[in-house]
Amino acid sequence: MVENTKIIKQEQIGVDLYRMELQTSMTNQAKPGQFIQIQVPGMYLRRPISISEIKKDSLVIIYKVVGQGTKRLSEMEEGQTINVFGPLGNGFPIEQREHVVLVGGGVGVPPLYETAKQYRAQNTKVDVVLGFNDKEQIFYEEEFIKLGCSVSIATMDGSQGTKGTVINALKERNIDCDCILSCGPLPMLKALQNTYPNGYISLEARMACGIGACMGCVVKDQQGHAYRVCKDGPVFPFGKVVLS
Repeated sequence: MVENTKIIKQEQIGVDLYRMELQTSMTNQAKPGQFIQIQVPGMYLRRPISISEIKKDSLVIIYKVVGQGTKRLSEMEEGQTINVFGPLGNGFPIEQREHVVLVGGGVGVPPLYETAKQYRAQNTKVDVVLGFNDKEQIFYEEEFIKLGCSVSIATMDGSQGTKGTVINALKERNIDCDCILSCGPLPMLKALQNTYPNGYISLEARMACGIGACMGCVVKDQQGHAYRVCKDGPVFPFGKVVLS
């Protein structure tokens, strides 16, 4: 659905990192891991941004300023309206499990929050492993802890938590599970898929339409069959598509 939503909160939570809450009627349709397409005023193409949290009457997004579009988005103020198309894509499955491990890297962390919230709501044990370049870039650690998750941090420079990648943190903390749900940089997703047998990855891609029509975000499986990240994903089971 397309809707003019009201910005009810806009705050900076880190270096070039912002949290925005949008008042909307699409909350009863939204699922963890899905995304919305935002029409930034003055910009031609919509910006795809993952849903971080689903509330009763609002959606929360967390985004990083990386270009003109997100810069303009960060300059918008509470009370302004913004046009949103969504929710879109296939999200993370919320299944009956005793234990899940959520692994996020950098700006791949936000969609894991609602995923963790829904798993904790059914009393599933949730381990969260978050990877960043350094301690200054860490965000949402406390929010996951408040949900009742066990949180581990990895930083590439060793300034906090395990020095190295999320794989290093998983091994150092001896965290093992038959289901890993992950979102983050492609090298991280490839390493997880190559190390663990079962789980899900959420892919990022440049998207124009968001509904699979333009074929601008195609990935392929081992047989060469095409899948659209925006329509068939962004969440795929381990091994479903080739990560290149």
